[in-house]
Amino acid sequence: MNRYPLWKYAILAFALLVGLVYTAPNFFGEAPAVQVSSGKATLKLDAGIAPRVQTILQEAGLKPDFVQFDGNSVKARLADVDEQIKAKDALSKALNPDPVNPSYIVALNLLSRSPAWLASLHALPMYLGLDLRGGVHFLMQVDMKAALTKKTESLTGDVRSLLREKNIRHAGISRDGDSLEVRFRERETMTAAATLLADQLPDLQWDGSAEGTDFKLRGALKPAAARAVQEQALKQNITTLHNRVNELGVAEPVIQQQGLDRVVVQLPGVQDTAKAKDIIGRTATLEIRMVNESAEAREAERGGAAVPFGSERYIERNGAPIIVLRQVVLTGDNLTDAQAGFDGQTQEPAVHLTLDAKGARIFRDVTRESIGKRMAILLFEKGQGEVVTAPVIRSEIGGGRVQISGRMTTAEAADTALLLRAGSLAAPMEIIEERTIGPSLGADNIDKGFNSVIYGLVAIAVFMCAYYGLFGVISTLALTFNLLLLVALLSMLQATLTLPGMAAIALTLGMAIDANVLINERVREELRGGAPPQMAIQTGYERAFGTILDSNITTLIAGVALLAFGSGPVRGFAVVHCLGILTSMFSAVVFSRGLVNLWYGRQKRLKSVSIGQIWKPDAESVAKA
Repeated sequence: MNRYPLWKYAILAFALLVGLVYTAPNFFGEAPAVQVSSGKATLKLDAGIAPRVQTILQEAGLKPDFVQFDGNSVKARLADVDEQIKAKDALSKALNPDPVNPSYIVALNLLSRSPAWLASLHALPMYLGLDLRGGVHFLMQVDMKAALTKKTESLTGDVRSLLREKNIRHAGISRDGDSLEVRFRERETMTAAATLLADQLPDLQWDGSAEGTDFKLRGALKPAAARAVQEQALKQNITTLHNRVNELGVAEPVIQQQGLDRVVVQLPGVQDTAKAKDIIGRTATLEIRMVNESAEAREAERGGAAVPFGSERYIERNGAPIIVLRQVVLTGDNLTDAQAGFDGQTQEPAVHLTLDAKGARIFRDVTRESIGKRMAILLFEKGQGEVVTAPVIRSEIGGGRVQISGRMTTAEAADTALLLRAGSLAAPMEIIEERTIGPSLGADNIDKGFNSVIYGLVAIAVFMCAYYGLFGVISTLALTFNLLLLVALLSMLQATLTLPGMAAIALTLGMAIDANVLINERVREELRGGAPPQMAIQTGYERAFGTILDSNITTLIAGVALLAFGSGPVRGFAVVHCLGILTSMFSAVVFSRGLVNLWYGRQKRLKSVSIGQIWKPDAESVAKA
């Protein structure tokens, strides 16, 4: 009657083993480490950097526990903080001979002390949030006025192109703050221009007026358009920050909007505030310019002459110098997508770019006039520019789809597409608030949170064992199994644990034991009614299941609502809360039933069970009732 088949016990044993393996890494703690990342968007790390880091550390007299390459960076785990500082100094000196223009970022970090065999099973500890691990917090403000100015400057070029295409003569185009001014000699010309611009540029509100003998057409962004520009600037900045920070391998960074013009950036585990500023400041600006192919420019590339006026000298990815014109043809704002692919004719690796309407129009005009010339794509970081690629224009390119090919491997095409997709900041940002949470404060928060969970578990265990006897012991084991599964799931999902998350774990323990209480009371009720012990156990579990399911579903609905509409700490609480409900149902119904069946199920003539005091009404009380 109360027996599990062997396969059910196998499932429970497997779940217990998985819980133990994937929970274990969270108890080994963290060790100081150094992390080496790319300091330039055009420099991609590969597995070959790990042996180089290992050699540098050995020459400095340091013996790291291990040096590993994880795809974005190289991490070396060290014994203590003193070795960590020495390792950082040695790596910075060896990898960056020019401190003014560093090629690599060497940052302090923390890594789990768990054994390598656990890591090989992808058994990793949970990420810890800023309040538990320590790190840096920045509040950044976006310069919305600069975003509007940038948009206005972009529209200036559109106005000039439209008037030129329709052969409408003007006396000059200028920008006055966030407005455009177009001057004309004749009223009829101004009227024709106003009709054209109102139709082609609906985001601008145009007003005409006379000024002396001239006529002036003034255009300003409509309120809805200005608001859209500001919202888009904020979204683009957040996306760009994500791209830069993610490439550095910072564990679970938090980058989110706050208010209308602010962005919160949290980098858990980063101990160096100056380095953190450098990380979030690594936002690239993309520009497309023409290569200066004059004789003076060729001589300047060889170092035999000065750079011609109106040009600048940069370095290509292969290290060769190149002279490009200062005039910017297009910026990253005009690029909507960049994907790696292959040339349709030669099947060579290529990068396919998609431009917006304005960019497509400009690019068509430039390529039509520059066939046979080279066009350079530059990426600027921290004031330093590098040429990503400089292809030759073979023919006029229209339709907004551009292909870059030639002298490029498949990996280089993918890397170039990634760099171009990273985009640029739509508007400047400045740090208006910064906060550093030290590792010691984070450790104190961990201790307090851990103690709250342990004390809660012990208090529940004492009550259940005292009140329900052996069934209380089984309920406590099921609750411990539930906690084990919950932590293992969070570790497998690589969730970020914060103080609200630890509060959710403590709350889950209190809610999870409720299911065992319902089961135990149902079994007691059956025994009270005179049912044999084996029948009481079976009926108690079956009848309690419906109530447990209903109560957990309603609680899960509330948790899903928090998950869907919450953000930040609320969302972290909701994740732990929802997972805790699922694991508690499994542990309370399946695991505890398995233990009960294992202990009582094979006793054919079971006369009693240890489930605490069972009050039965005597015959006299029943007769009176």
